[in-house]
Amino acid sequence: MKSISICIGRKGSTGLPGKNTMLIAGKPLAFYPMNAAKHSKYITHSFLSTDDPVLKEIGIDLNHTLINRPKELATSSALGEDVYEYTYQQIVSKYPDLKSHLIVLLFCNAPTVNAKLIDDAIELLSQDPYADSVVSASKFNMYSPLRARKLDKSKKYLQPFVPFETFGDPRNLNCDRDSQGDVLFANMSISVVRPKCLQNIKNGLLPQKWMGHKIKPIHQEFGCDIDYEWQIPLVEKWIENNI
Repeated sequence: MKSISICIGRKGSTGLPGKNTMLIAGKPLAFYPMNAAKHSKYITHSFLSTDDPVLKEIGIDLNHTLINRPKELATSSALGEDVYEYTYQQIVSKYPDLKSHLIVLLFCNAPTVNAKLIDDAIELLSQDPYADSVVSASKFNMYSPLRARKLDKSKKYLQPFVPFETFGDPRNLNCDRDSQGDVLFANMSISVVRPKCLQNIKNGLLPQKWMGHKIKPIHQEFGCDIDYEWQIPLVEKWIENNI
């Protein structure tokens, strides 16, 4: 069950400027995922991929090895999957003995994780040889795709995001939020993946290709990566109860 961790974050966020280093419950946001990795009993090496000097200082304080994030992967349009893939390639080229380790993937702006969640996820993946990954997932039935809407071509009125026929006979559908069964969202707190997921990331399942295809959930009542100010009180409450 030996594992490594990769935490990624960049400077220059436009949605919530400075989010990775803003103080949340008295600590920089990026402190929480890296501190969780530091205290995992299975993680032998922790890495931080960033272009942010402040994040680098936080990472060094938490015993993380730095991987410089190149300019082309430090833009608002850069995909997380490409950053993970690049960082992993850099790691195994320098530390080939780590090629067989499981990989714990973290985001600097996803603080809803602790060492126990990491270790439980690693154990869950190790117990299922058929699984490609274990990811934290929350049940949000109120966000059923049946309820999703988008603006029509006129940009004035709402219409179904996907045709109702996608869910079966429309005559049998209703507004009950539980009518479609549990709706699980990978909440970005944690992904634990096998090496093949990053070695063959282009073949992974959308939208988070690093998870592979056989994705096993580890259930978490709440978790999220922070992109909006309204999420901060929710995260602070989670930290109060779980850190």
